[in-house]
Amino acid sequence: METPGLVVHGEAEPFSTALRSLVNNRLYSDVRFVVGQERQEVFAHRCLLACRCNFFQRLLDPEPGPGVPIPVVLSTVPAEAFLAVLEFLYTNSVKLHRRSVLEVLTAAVEYGLEELRELCLEFVVKVLDVELVCEALQMAVTFGLGPLQERCIAFIETHSQVQPSHPRAYTPTPTDLILLCPDPFSDPQEVLRTRSFLELSAPALLPLLRSDKLCVDEADLVRAARSWARVGAAVLERPVAEVAAPVVRELRLALLAPAELSALEEQNRQEPLIPVRTRESRLRSTQQRGGKARVAQGLPGEGVTGALRSSTVTGLLLQVEQIVEAWKCHALRRGDAARGSSCRRRRGTLPREHHSFLDLPFK
Repeated sequence: METPGLVVHGEAEPFSTALRSLVNNRLYSDVRFVVGQERQEVFAHRCLLACRCNFFQRLLDPEPGPGVPIPVVLSTVPAEAFLAVLEFLYTNSVKLHRRSVLEVLTAAVEYGLEELRELCLEFVVKVLDVELVCEALQMAVTFGLGPLQERCIAFIETHSQVQPSHPRAYTPTPTDLILLCPDPFSDPQEVLRTRSFLELSAPALLPLLRSDKLCVDEADLVRAARSWARVGAAVLERPVAEVAAPVVRELRLALLAPAELSALEEQNRQEPLIPVRTRESRLRSTQQRGGKARVAQGLPGEGVTGALRSSTVTGLLLQVEQIVEAWKCHALRRGDAARGSSCRRRRGTLPREHHSFLDLPFK
């Protein structure tokens, strides 16, 4: 009876080194890529890519014609990231760099390379810092990478620091800072001042503004939200208030002191950030509903324009409902009105006199 065969393994390192030498090597290559905005030429081997990755198996023609191979254009992936993908496909290992790991991660997700994706995620978590975290958060939200999103939010929560907006009203002691934030020696609001924070999408910014664990005072969050909305307005060529609308509802304005709330209200008149609604707009909405009802009943409709022209509501004062609700909390000297607005102290909320009657403990 013949004995079963035994699989024996040679040294892995020389094998890996030999295959790595074929990455972007014109020798024996039968496929040519043009990658990135810089349109860099990259050479590869069709059979190896096809057997390692379903994306390339579908992308590459199984029977290339003779002569110089027609280039496959991949303009959205930078050359450095694409070469890292090839290195992984050829050797099952890859050298990652902080400056390009998110681009490699993007390619891994798009090409369906699960193992490479996990390697990139592990590396991102290790090198996560103030400059990288918002970019990583945006990618996590875009591609639905839940664990990475949680790690990024946790990093931002603990690497943003309290800074008093009005030192005359309150100057935190070193003990206060330690209690409010676990990292009192970091630069105040350093994450909120990065370019990548200002470039976050609204869906990426929302979970941050909903967090009770942010080590940032509400007045500083309002300023950060305004800066974010200004950048978005410039890029999208839309009004600041329109860009800000999806996120400003998460600002907890009842935490602001009366003087801060008054200053916000005045600034909002000059540059609207908080959603503005007028009695005129409410009447327009009512007339629109009424007009539709008249049409449905087969009656002649006066029309919105005619209704407004015959009314006397033009020029009424603006009502900023979110600010009105915050003022209501001050006027009633109770926190009931704020509870429905998700108004809770954050970890970085600086104490103010009226917080005692709001009775909204940190959770």
